[in-house]
Amino acid sequence: MNAITIVIASMCILMIAYRLYGTFMAVKVLKLDDSKPTPAHEVNDGKDYVPTNKWVSFGHHFAAIAAAGPLVGPILAAQFGYLPGLLWLLIGAVIGGAVHDAVVLFASMRKKGKSLSEVAKEELGPVAGFCTGLAMLFIITITMAGLSMVVLHALEKNPWGTFAVGTTIPIAMGVGLYYKKTGNLKLASTVGFILLMLAVFIGPSIQGTALGDFLTFDTKTLALILPIYAFFAAALPVWLLLAPRDYLSSFMKIGVFLALIIGVFIINPSIHFPAVTEFVNGGGPILAGPVWPFISITIACGAISGFHAFVGSGTTPKMLDRWSDIKVVGFGAMLVECLVGIMALIAATALQPADYFAINSTPEVFKTLGMEVIHLPELAREIGLDLEGRTGGAVTLAVGMTYIFTSIPWFESLSSYFFQFVIMFEAVFILTAIDAGTRVARYLIQDFFGEFYKPLKRTEWLPGNIFASALACLMWGYLLYSGDIGSVWALFGVSNQLMASIGLIVGATVILKIADKRRYMLTCLIPLAYLFVTVNYAGYWMVKHVYLNPAAAGYNVLNAILSVIMLILGLVIFISAIKKWLEIWNTPRRQLEATY
Repeated sequence: MNAITIVIASMCILMIAYRLYGTFMAVKVLKLDDSKPTPAHEVNDGKDYVPTNKWVSFGHHFAAIAAAGPLVGPILAAQFGYLPGLLWLLIGAVIGGAVHDAVVLFASMRKKGKSLSEVAKEELGPVAGFCTGLAMLFIITITMAGLSMVVLHALEKNPWGTFAVGTTIPIAMGVGLYYKKTGNLKLASTVGFILLMLAVFIGPSIQGTALGDFLTFDTKTLALILPIYAFFAAALPVWLLLAPRDYLSSFMKIGVFLALIIGVFIINPSIHFPAVTEFVNGGGPILAGPVWPFISITIACGAISGFHAFVGSGTTPKMLDRWSDIKVVGFGAMLVECLVGIMALIAATALQPADYFAINSTPEVFKTLGMEVIHLPELAREIGLDLEGRTGGAVTLAVGMTYIFTSIPWFESLSSYFFQFVIMFEAVFILTAIDAGTRVARYLIQDFFGEFYKPLKRTEWLPGNIFASALACLMWGYLLYSGDIGSVWALFGVSNQLMASIGLIVGATVILKIADKRRYMLTCLIPLAYLFVTVNYAGYWMVKHVYLNPAAAGYNVLNAILSVIMLILGLVIFISAIKKWLEIWNTPRRQLEATY
């Protein structure tokens, strides 16, 4: 199997799905009507609610939803072979993810851009609304731990990478300060991007120096540094660090993504992985469980992701200029993210299986597989870094992309720089997500505990901000420090897909109310049925076989408690939804139209 065959076939499927199914969702199911004003026009406060060009809205929405998830999940799922991941990415994105993102965005816009928990409260009742808000708090906390885990092994004992990533902080702050003072975005962006490139090229000179020794960290030290960093980053003004670094990293994301696509079309690498591996029945070195349900919780972003509901009921519904923009921004951006996930899968499966497993499993576990590495020693020598045992997905993507480009004769001299650039690209995106996610977690904590202590609800109250930020960092920092990629990413996958189930529940409720034909509700019910069963079985499997199993590497009682709480919250929301659906079903259509 050649990579170019997969890319062309996937692009054709996604374009057909957008043209046919996306139009059906927009015209028949959601009945998008541009004659009605959107919340951006109704409120238009010039701050949060601003009518925005659909392509600008698309860029914002895509940058917000497509963080590290579509890059890491497919790489970890390559353990099962290229076919399960490819099928889930395409089917999950078209049938589930694109529908989920479109209906959540629509449901939020119908309620003037309110968050999903507020929409759930109005559509399903106060109990479901409370459970949704609590689930969102759990999920955003676990998401931060899952994303941070990806960074650990990429920067472990890698002073070059740590230096390159670390310099993005003062560079972004300098860009933010300069732009705020002068308003010259073009010059600030140009200088910032040049400095980022210099950081990568200066990196080798610090190795073996006192600074290099200082920046050589093990995983436990990095697991302490990241939440401490996040505490301060979440407290800084958005314009000082978060916004400028997000803006600068978008150049890197576009560049890396285009480089991989161009590389695949020019070089046309072979896929060295089999369609399915021996680990489809479980017992794999990276993910302990069988291909189902673990393929669907390992690959979340890229197929269907509940994290998108935070964006789809956050900033994006306040920006859309017209209702029909939902098709481009909600449905379309998800399909583009699917393509990102497919490219990551190609980068992983273009490696020799033994090289892939050597990177993504511990040396002790790899020895039990009876495999011999093929190209990894040569790649490690060219890159100048020991690559074995660097689990988490980030290193695999960088190695996979480097391996694809090694067929170019002159590339060997630049392979180490290219590798560290990809590492910086991934780490910067993850750190940006950590900044934003910790800030969101802070808001959720203040909102939740503010019900018991009113001053906490005041976001301008400094002691409350410090308390909420510290609590958020402590919660996900503990999960990060005490877990491994297999257990934490599975916990993230279960929580994330549970959030997607909640989004589909809300979407199904709205469609049942407004659609001309009630069977259109199946657009949400079909992916919901699969996802809800998958999430609950995956949660049960992890609790039984990993979190409460003292012999398992991921043994963690706290993870078991979190999993059980989340599954109970999901069940309560689902039962509330069924009661609401029966009530709506028995209500005459004329009466529904009068109340909605």
